[in-house]
Amino acid sequence: MIKRSKGAIKGIVQGVGFRPFIYQLAHRYQLSGHVINTAEGVDLEVEGHDEDVEHFFQSILSERPPLAHISSMERAELRPKNDKVFEIKQSRADQERSALISPDVCICPDCLRELKDSKDRRFRYPFINCTNCGPRYTIIMDIPYDRAMTTMNKFKMCKACHGEYEDPTNRRFHAQPNACWDCGPRLSLHDHDGLPLACDAPVEETIHLLKTGCVVAIKGLGGFHLAVDASNHKAVVRLRKRKNREEKPLAIMVRDLEAIKEIAHVNEMEAKTLLSPQRPIVILKKRRFHRLSPQVAPRNRYFGIMLPYTPLHYLLMDSPFRALVMTSGNISEEPINIDNGEAFKNLKGIADYFLVHDRDIYIRSDDSIIRMVGGVQRQLRRSRGYVPIPVFLPEEMSKLPSVLAVGAELKNTICITKENRAFLSQHVGDMENLETFDFFRLTISHMKSILEIRPKVMAHDLHPDYLSSKFSREQDEIPTLAVQHHHAHIVSCLAENGVKGPVIGLALDGTGFGSDGQVWGGEVLFADLHSFQRAAHLEYVSQPGGDAAVKFPWRMALSYLHKAYGDDLFKLPIKFVRDLKKEDANIVFQMITKRLNTPLTSSCGRLFDAISSLIGLRQKMAYEGQAAMELEMCQNLSEKGKYPWAMKEEGGHLILLTSDIIRSAVEDIQAGITRGIISRRFHNTLVDMFTGTCIKLREASGIDHVAMSGGSFQNVTLLNGLSRTLTSNGFTVFTQKAVPSNDGGLSLGQAVAAGSIYMGEKGGFES
Repeated sequence: MIKRSKGAIKGIVQGVGFRPFIYQLAHRYQLSGHVINTAEGVDLEVEGHDEDVEHFFQSILSERPPLAHISSMERAELRPKNDKVFEIKQSRADQERSALISPDVCICPDCLRELKDSKDRRFRYPFINCTNCGPRYTIIMDIPYDRAMTTMNKFKMCKACHGEYEDPTNRRFHAQPNACWDCGPRLSLHDHDGLPLACDAPVEETIHLLKTGCVVAIKGLGGFHLAVDASNHKAVVRLRKRKNREEKPLAIMVRDLEAIKEIAHVNEMEAKTLLSPQRPIVILKKRRFHRLSPQVAPRNRYFGIMLPYTPLHYLLMDSPFRALVMTSGNISEEPINIDNGEAFKNLKGIADYFLVHDRDIYIRSDDSIIRMVGGVQRQLRRSRGYVPIPVFLPEEMSKLPSVLAVGAELKNTICITKENRAFLSQHVGDMENLETFDFFRLTISHMKSILEIRPKVMAHDLHPDYLSSKFSREQDEIPTLAVQHHHAHIVSCLAENGVKGPVIGLALDGTGFGSDGQVWGGEVLFADLHSFQRAAHLEYVSQPGGDAAVKFPWRMALSYLHKAYGDDLFKLPIKFVRDLKKEDANIVFQMITKRLNTPLTSSCGRLFDAISSLIGLRQKMAYEGQAAMELEMCQNLSEKGKYPWAMKEEGGHLILLTSDIIRSAVEDIQAGITRGIISRRFHNTLVDMFTGTCIKLREASGIDHVAMSGGSFQNVTLLNGLSRTLTSNGFTVFTQKAVPSNDGGLSLGQAVAAGSIYMGEKGGFES
């Protein structure tokens, strides 16, 4: 029986080889008809034998191109037209402007084979790509997505490349970055002043320079990396000193999976993620004898490891390096460099040499970072390889108005929503300087342009002094809404999991401006999409000097000791007290007792800092979260003990008291208990405390769903421990996977919360 079916496919189906895929599939099943790009995605009609049509549609889902993402496929039956051929119809330019754009992904197996084939015309060509791989998001200047609107517009395709580009049976059909040795981008090597060096083989010369201990700035897909031989201790130390990056772990690139197994432990899921087209950095446990410089990741049980993802990386790693440090090519706290001239200027004092190319990067995109926790892939930094793929929202959230959310201060991302799609930007960074603020503004205008979304409302953090909040309030194009930081964290988790609430929300992090004007961070909320009620929180303590207490954890240790012991804290016979510099300690003590420049905080992060400082781990921070990370790293995992804790009811909610925890830790210090045991007991206590709090709140409210979000849930012990104990106590637990639980995922929560508030939904909780 002959039948004709129509298909309407939505998702990432343009610019990824989808039409030639459909063309070849139709020929396989001897079907006639056509395929065409539309404003929504791809439409097609096929005609042929009943079973062939059915196999055709099944194959679309099972064999789709590597970069395609199908969000929906609708079918309808039509009258047969007796077509004789199948054709790719020309799309109208205005129809293509709503197409979803593919992210940048690693070189595909076919291109990798050609790269290594001495008989192929693209043998060792550093910019080989096709419709299944290569640059996308980082080279797009505007839409529609065609070569003229990308940074490839200055390279005119040669006859051979153009023939591939026009051939629907070729995997380079409409591959916009298509190029070869004859017509495409080229590499060049430059000295530390940015002056070009006469060099016929820049890759081979770069390998030689790295072997001799040089620091080389290498232009990649989304920006520059600073590279050194990870086995060369002096070179790693030199890079750290020049970059002013004292102790923060450095990412490394390793040739292949077998080479990774020599330096780190890798399970099946981690291996799958490492080998995925996105090629993120994956956090892996070190092997004891890895033979890399101890300065790659000091005082840390883990490495951040990635595999090569560009042709250039594969050429560089075709060498005897055990691993290369590949850290972001930037001055500390500034965005990653993307422009050659900019890099020559900014990285001159860091890099000995520069390996650059002439394919411009329009929008920067750092490497993504993933960690496996509880058998689940979790984003720590969502950027290259994943952006701009949207987070798909459930049907009830798709009716919310379009919102632009501008994130917070640290780990900033922005989010734009449209119907059932939430588009999170790549990692923007910490909004602490003009360079990052400029990148933030470019990211907003770029995403609004390429996604063609005109938001109805703008959402920002409640903190009035964040640059992102000021940006939002100072524009007068659309209404603005402030969303409380921890409510946004919980809504981010709800949105990702397709849950409306109400839930008990555990929002644990370092800093967030509270609706009472204090610094929050150890929060238990009753929350839904549009409102929240503070149900419990860690008790307030002084944060002497404000941000200074974040950089110097001993200040928080002193504050918690004062809370627990009052003026008698200086009589405690522990090393922490003995080592205090008397003059500095007295100043901080006066700040606490007289409440001078001393906000109150309920931060979970600051409690971690205090314990870390008390046991002598960390008195000064070299990077954000260092004290908490090192406290997690030093645990004795076999310890089962925990400390006593208490709560009281005050002002209609529960206060979780910390003084018993501090006193117990001090007693352990006095008794000579090891850091590892104290750390583990502290972690066990937090798991017990927040589980007990949720149980008590369930008794009062009947709510048995818990959502967990905030930077503290990057701590594996806390995330796994609470997930396990809450589940065993009958709770349904929601955590974050597709977006970071830290502030990198906050903009998603801001967008959905603001959209819900803007819609004026009634009911819920009072904030």
